[in-house]
Amino acid sequence: MLIQNIKNEMKKVIVGQDELIDSLLIGLIANGHILVEGVPGLAKTTAINALAQALGIDFKRIQFTPDLLPSDITGTEIYNPKSGEFSIKKGPAFTNLLLADEINRAPAKVQAALLEVMQERQITISDTTFKSPSPFLVMATENPVEQEGAYRLPEAQLDRFMMKVLVGYNTFDEEIEIVNRVAIKGFEKIQAVTSIDDIINMKESLKQIHVDNAVKNYMTKLIFATRDPKDYDLHEIAEYIEFGASPRASIDLYKASVATALIRGKDYVTPLDISYVLKGVLRHRLILNFKARANGITTDYIIDKIIQKIKTP
Repeated sequence: MLIQNIKNEMKKVIVGQDELIDSLLIGLIANGHILVEGVPGLAKTTAINALAQALGIDFKRIQFTPDLLPSDITGTEIYNPKSGEFSIKKGPAFTNLLLADEINRAPAKVQAALLEVMQERQITISDTTFKSPSPFLVMATENPVEQEGAYRLPEAQLDRFMMKVLVGYNTFDEEIEIVNRVAIKGFEKIQAVTSIDDIINMKESLKQIHVDNAVKNYMTKLIFATRDPKDYDLHEIAEYIEFGASPRASIDLYKASVATALIRGKDYVTPLDISYVLKGVLRHRLILNFKARANGITTDYIIDKIIQKIKTP
């Protein structure tokens, strides 16, 4: 009921984009971060802003640009000439929900400034380390259209994101509804329907979700099939994979599947829950070779083949 209330509030300003909304909730509940790729104007910023308002928690946005500095994200020390002392000025990373907009527009040292806060949930400024607020979620966006002034995210940083979501255009009817809301009716005001305690309780509820051993084995086989496809009779895709998914993928697949079961109101995980998040968890972790790119083979195609081959419990 609580999850549905959050979704209802978000849908006051979001039309369609159910996968994006679910992914944000999964990341928030399961302590993950979300990478979103899509052309401009698809409500990516609006979605995380709406989530913050529905949850009643802090939200900040960073526009990544080529001249951005790491201290613009984390904060810095400032010298006060009157007192002769230094003080800490905290950056926008000190928040509950952080939007890293067009993260691939900034160079590697700036992208790396997010790594500590994403992985360790702490921020170090000079010789002082601060804990991140809880809950904490980073949603980073990539613009696939821009090529000039764009910096590709390294694989090690991509692996820090629990899921990568591809946001596409709305349907014809959804587009009509968007025009009606923006140009005619306007957006309804989003109400806060949860508290910090509610979010903490949802996180604790994950421990009550049952995952059968057969389901765990199924998850693990899906991951291992990306590393040794020939062992699972997947010879047709073996020639395209340079590196399979990391152990972090196994952890995130488990956490995302459990969170999916929770937001669907169940107390157990099914293969359907796994298949719902599998592409999001794996698509940015599989490294394909040149032959795959030359033949137009995508990571989603590889994942589809694996799902078809691995028998469900």
